[in-house]
Amino acid sequence: MFRVHPAVCLLLLMLVKNSASAAAPQPPVAKKIPHTTNVHGLTLTDDYFWLREKENRAVLKHLKAENDYTEALMKPTKKLQAALYTEMVARIKETDTSAPVKDGEWWHYTRTVKGKQYPIICRKFRSLDAKEEIVLDLNQLARGHKYLGLGEFDYSDDENLLAYSLDFTGFRQYTLFVKDLRTGKLGPEKIEKTGSVSWAADNRTLFYTVEDEAKRQYRAYRHTLGAKKDELIFEEKDELFDVHVDRTRSKEFLFLGSVSKTTTEFRSLRANDPLGKWKLVAKREQDHEYYPDHHGDKFFIRSNKGGRNFQLVTAPVSDPKPANWAVLVPHDPKVMLMDAELFADHYVLHEREDGLPQLRITDFTGGASHRIAMPEPTYEVSPELNPEFGSRKFRYEYQSLVTPRSIYEYDLATKTAKLLKVQEIPSGYRAEDYATERIFATAGDGTRVPASVVFKKSTARDGSAPLLLDGYGSYGLPNEAEFSSTRLSLLDRGFIFAIAHIRGGGEMGKPWHDAGRMMNKRNTFTDFIAAAEHLVAKRYTSRERLMIEGGSAGGMLMGAVLNMRPDLFHAVVMQVPFVDVMNTMLDESLPLTVTEFEEWGNPKQRAAFDYMMSYSPYDNVRAQKYPAVLVETSLFDSQVMYWEPAKFVAKLRALKTDENPLLMKVNLAAGHGGASGRYDYLKEIAFTYSFLLWQAGMK
Repeated sequence: MFRVHPAVCLLLLMLVKNSASAAAPQPPVAKKIPHTTNVHGLTLTDDYFWLREKENRAVLKHLKAENDYTEALMKPTKKLQAALYTEMVARIKETDTSAPVKDGEWWHYTRTVKGKQYPIICRKFRSLDAKEEIVLDLNQLARGHKYLGLGEFDYSDDENLLAYSLDFTGFRQYTLFVKDLRTGKLGPEKIEKTGSVSWAADNRTLFYTVEDEAKRQYRAYRHTLGAKKDELIFEEKDELFDVHVDRTRSKEFLFLGSVSKTTTEFRSLRANDPLGKWKLVAKREQDHEYYPDHHGDKFFIRSNKGGRNFQLVTAPVSDPKPANWAVLVPHDPKVMLMDAELFADHYVLHEREDGLPQLRITDFTGGASHRIAMPEPTYEVSPELNPEFGSRKFRYEYQSLVTPRSIYEYDLATKTAKLLKVQEIPSGYRAEDYATERIFATAGDGTRVPASVVFKKSTARDGSAPLLLDGYGSYGLPNEAEFSSTRLSLLDRGFIFAIAHIRGGGEMGKPWHDAGRMMNKRNTFTDFIAAAEHLVAKRYTSRERLMIEGGSAGGMLMGAVLNMRPDLFHAVVMQVPFVDVMNTMLDESLPLTVTEFEEWGNPKQRAAFDYMMSYSPYDNVRAQKYPAVLVETSLFDSQVMYWEPAKFVAKLRALKTDENPLLMKVNLAAGHGGASGRYDYLKEIAFTYSFLLWQAGMK
């Protein structure tokens, strides 16, 4: 019998082991180059500061290495990704038309065409049977570009001219154009770094705002068609404020607003007097937010001067100072007044009560008021496009976690709602196969935290189901219970989906926001943890099956709760996450930093610094076991710079003590919102879902 020498056996074993090791993809290891920052007598050391150097070839090489590593680990899910993508495409009506909206003598709508990434914006004159006119074909405009974002879109009063702005990188840096719709030709205008845009009533004067180097909209200009130079009409010196210009539905006034996170100031101008002087509505006062609109001889003003949840007041156009304000809708501590939509004969209040949105209609004649009834326990409803001031019908959008997006037209005379269009699911969808619930968790301080839940009725609720918990909780923005056709790919595979409506958001009114911002920010994180624990305790899922997701400020939430309770979660998806809180908020040259002082705090103040350091995800990564993590970002993100997630991943990889996957996927041709094309966007979702299904042990 042939015998092998023991030394040869050992050599063969070593060769096999080394071969297996070489075949296994190895995660990129970012080099450490210490960078120090001195603040409050302390020295902060950042080993990965160098990843900010976007023009450094080593940075791009590192990001591509992260993509390669992620691609290698996700390779076994390729067929799953393809299957998910096919499912998702089958659920969208690829060739479709929006519900047409009438404005003056024109009907406006958008349509999509199978195989094309972007919508086509169209209109018809007087009748829906008239010949179609293509206003903008975004597919043509996107040619030669990997990304296309449409910013502003505003017709002149005679609807012969269109002012619109485009972003070609994802950095949310827009260029303004003017198109003559009679000839189809562009004018000489090509104005860079613009924000808001509004026409005056003369069909030749345009007002617009521009951004500074920190992407703050800080100047407003008046542009007259054919003029070689535009006139600066306003400059906002305070770096806490952004500037925007808008036109009222009545068409009679323009408003120029200076807006911070806590304070506003507006100026008005009659739209038929574009060369006139802008008049102050009410001078700024710290912590006073007010938002004016126009009707007849009055301004209607939504103001929080009478209470945090806002009230509605009126003031004479001739002298709108606060001394002349008269309360029309008083402040209600239980009802958040989110917006007021004015029409010739009525107004519509967009309210929130007990965490749920409501629409209240009030007639100017007689003052009769009523709410539109909503059919489900948790849902989302909001005003739709309603351009005509004289309309006696009101359009709104309704959806829920089980009800597809639906457009209704409410007749004020009959008090009935007509369904105009519902999101179609061509591959088939039965809402009755799914259930949605609204539950409450109890935070450590006794606060009841609502959560919206959806699942397929056949899914067991005995702790065995994987559950994806979504969270945001910042800026006073509600995290709405919206329908998602893509989410069905998870629900149909046995996932439960939930949204934690945590403090810092706007679900329960302005005080809910206040309780989760500045020196109360940690409530956002502990509320989310309480919601997660409640879902486990009620056996919707188990710790071993619980997954979480959040984007942007919600990505910061993910990073914070990962550091605080890594034992509670099995996997996490962090999308464009704001995780390097301290370094970003100390750098006032970055976009958004200064204007964000009123949301997070100014770390140059010692108390704020200490508090922010207590939760900043990047600064609190430590040697411990972490769940499986997928971090997604974009190279041209202007809201959360790509280096924040890149640094977070590098530090987490260096310190974590587990063997769970840590992946980063970088879109090298997009910004904060990811891919701009609808098919490309679905591929991104399919990738994310395949990660979740992998972690759930599902093929």
